[in-house]
Amino acid sequence: MDIKVTLNPNPKAKPTDTSTLGFGKIFTDHMFRWTWDKDQGWHDARIVPFERLSIHPASTVLHYGSEIFEGLKAYRRADGKVQLFRPIENIRRMNNSAERLCLPEMPEDDAMQALLEFVRLEQDWTPADKGTSLYLRPFMFGDDESLGVHAVHHAEFLIIASPVGSYYKEGLNPVKIMIEDQDVRAVRGGTGYAKCGGNYAASNRAGERAEQMGYSQVLWLDGVERKYIEEVGAMNVMFKIGDEIVTPKLTGSILPGITRKSCIELLKDEGYNINERLLPVEELAQAMTDGTLEEAWGCGTAAVISPIGELCYKEHKYTVNNNEIGELSQHLYDTVTGIQWGEIEDKYGWTVEV
Repeated sequence: MDIKVTLNPNPKAKPTDTSTLGFGKIFTDHMFRWTWDKDQGWHDARIVPFERLSIHPASTVLHYGSEIFEGLKAYRRADGKVQLFRPIENIRRMNNSAERLCLPEMPEDDAMQALLEFVRLEQDWTPADKGTSLYLRPFMFGDDESLGVHAVHHAEFLIIASPVGSYYKEGLNPVKIMIEDQDVRAVRGGTGYAKCGGNYAASNRAGERAEQMGYSQVLWLDGVERKYIEEVGAMNVMFKIGDEIVTPKLTGSILPGITRKSCIELLKDEGYNINERLLPVEELAQAMTDGTLEEAWGCGTAAVISPIGELCYKEHKYTVNNNEIGELSQHLYDTVTGIQWGEIEDKYGWTVEV
């Protein structure tokens, strides 16, 4: 694929104080764009100066939510080089999301080339301080200039990037989670396994209620029986119950997380008893009551591992592991981030040097 590059004639000064970066507030000098239409397919791949988008008021994305996105990071190693963590998994998941939303799928090789060339151009924006990274946001939307409801005939794919600070400025502290038993996030047969904006917008109401009650995120139950544990906010979730590690199985309503997949593969390789299965909320409540729930944690791109110190279900509050990070949670965090930042040997072939 031929990618045309137009350099920004007015590059910005790069931030020097990583403690003020936050998340997704500062953007690099360029963005990648790729256009698709029904007659030509994918064409006109280019890297251009970062700028605002201009779209027609009738664009499909504005009226019918024809949009998907991904999130991954570039990491600065100790030797100064930059690498990505399992980027092919993001590309494949994005194609799965595209198929569900009737958006065009991308050739994997071309999408990988686009990602690598874009990061290579912007790699100087990747901070070097511990815990920091260059967050990459690929996204796609339909922009047909018509109010008719139909499959997308014209779409745009973009990649933008933002240097981000450490997720854990004050240490890896456990969070408080509320088990939601009113709203549902997704149902089997719906869009739960796709990474699309509508899933996140629909979760905001429950998230606001939880925040008002002092909880940082919501733990969702399945949308049909409201009986089985699914995922936490923007992360997958895992529990250590006795000698078993349980994570909800992928039934079509749960996002197939890349950090989740990595944790499962690491734990299996290390000989742990880990199972992907249906986990009834009453079983979890019993484990919290009798003390067999030893650890609980969320896992996702932003936080990597987020230990859970308190769970609330039907107004009953349960403390997990004395509200401290557990040994296994810490081990997973150290191992995954060690591979991501090049501090631990990558024997799985997960990293890709830019």
